[in-house]
Amino acid sequence: MRHRTPLAAVLAANSISTAGTSLTLIGVPWFVLETTGSAGRAGVVAFCATLPIVVAALVGGPVIDRLGRRRVAVASDAVCGAAVAAVPLLHHLGALEFWMLCALMALNGFAHTPGNTARYVLVPDLAEHAGTTLTRAASLFDAVSRGARMAGAALAGVLIAVAGAETVLLLDAATFVLSALLVAAGVRGIRAAEPREADSPVSLRAYRAELKEGYSYLLGNRLLLAVVVMVMFMNGTDQGWNAVLLPVHAEGELGGATDLGLLTALFGAGGLTGALLYGAVGHRFSRRSVFAVCVVLCGAPRFVVAALTGTTLPLAVTMTLGGVAGGMLNPILTTVTYERVPEELRSRVSGALTAGCELAMPVGGLAAGLLVEGMGASGALLAMGGVYFLATLSPLVFPAWRSMEGPKPQVSSSGPDLPDPGRAARTPHSSAS
Repeated sequence: MRHRTPLAAVLAANSISTAGTSLTLIGVPWFVLETTGSAGRAGVVAFCATLPIVVAALVGGPVIDRLGRRRVAVASDAVCGAAVAAVPLLHHLGALEFWMLCALMALNGFAHTPGNTARYVLVPDLAEHAGTTLTRAASLFDAVSRGARMAGAALAGVLIAVAGAETVLLLDAATFVLSALLVAAGVRGIRAAEPREADSPVSLRAYRAELKEGYSYLLGNRLLLAVVVMVMFMNGTDQGWNAVLLPVHAEGELGGATDLGLLTALFGAGGLTGALLYGAVGHRFSRRSVFAVCVVLCGAPRFVVAALTGTTLPLAVTMTLGGVAGGMLNPILTTVTYERVPEELRSRVSGALTAGCELAMPVGGLAAGLLVEGMGASGALLAMGGVYFLATLSPLVFPAWRSMEGPKPQVSSSGPDLPDPGRAARTPHSSAS
């Protein structure tokens, strides 16, 4: 049990943080729609929340190594908790301006990314420490995140209907505090979680060299580069779906916040099922074949069904099945990335991966809001669904994906390494998955 405690602590912290993120994912767009009635403003808030995520990922890899993964994870959660809690508190006092909401969500996004990356890159070392295989640990990491996302989404829908979006945001702030405490107490004494001894003193020149090392490694690996490009488009359209399109569709055509929470929870439940299923039997099948089929099924169908129907049941079935398909993606991508990235480069390369994968997210949320106001919800859904579908054809078209099979995963985490969403992410985590 002593050896399993750090892995259990990180899994628990990540699941709690993910549940809180689901609360914000539903609570903030609904809060904006309730207080402003504008899909365009919801898109602006989504842009402000996600642009700093990309910035933090672009520059944060070397900082995580210098400060230590444990310290970064704890500090990240503390800042996020304060930023999220400030929104309902300022609103209650009548002092919340729209620019303040945008600024607080930007601070939340900027601080959230380093914490997610720090927890993610610890998994191989903690898996070895716990005596479990890398594939199993990666599947478990993704599965518990999906379970938390499902629970958080369902709870958010109920709480918004019963107590309002402000209560949801306060609860989210509390989850960040709990996540910080778990990492602070549970990951003590793990060498990989402590600051890395640098070959050179802290300086701008050394920082640039370390940052360049991560990007150079990514650009030199054709498979990881192909993953980044595809997931970038997936995450961009998913951001538009989560931050604007689904809330607008739920408000205008479905049953409001309750249906929004239900649909998001069903997608999460499907994802949890898919992740567990792949962890149990996925190693028996070709990675590329499973991935190529599931990536097409996980995203575009829900956009089309939402555009063509105005009832909950067809979309609920589509999102559940799409979630199952999506749930098999991140365990594959995570294992592939862990296999290819050396341990000493993991934080820097993961930062580069996250930056690339999330590069289109700010544009996705903003574009969705503008498309809804310019061509209506149905037109926006079909347009963004078409982009999603074209992106997911990549594994069937480009030769770089043929190298996805790789060696069978080993217990040791020192060999070569992706990302959740996580968002989702995170390594090349597809937020859809």
